[in-house]
Amino acid sequence: MNIPQFHTRDSAHDAEVEAQLCAYNAAFEELGLRFRWDERTLTSLATIHDEHEQIAAYIEAHHAHLLKAYSAEFLSLAILDKKKSRYPSRFQGRVDSAPSPTHAMPLAQVNRWRERASYELELPALAGV
Repeated sequence: MNIPQFHTRDSAHDAEVEAQLCAYNAAFEELGLRFRWDERTLTSLATIHDEHEQIAAYIEAHHAHLLKAYSAEFLSLAILDKKKSRYPSRFQGRVDSAPSPTHAMPLAQVNRWRERASYELELPALAGV
């Protein structure tokens, strides 16, 4: 592969990542959810085949407090509906760029975060649903 082909492929990948991130983050904002995805989050979730499952897995891992008021199915459908209205295609990311499990947050730290989050319950109104 020559250098221009390499840069073109990376540019196309970067543009796809940016479009996906913009669509997801706009959906979160539109629904009043206080989280944002970055490239690392997007590519790590790309290992899960279904977009609904990707969103549900993210919520279960990072915003489980929302599941006290809303089902994962409801939240993932609402988010995906908003995301698809901006950018309908599914992310076909390079799984090799996903972070390795060695970069994952230690379980004890996750449990402390969940415990802290359960006391800081602030449910969004899910505006626009």
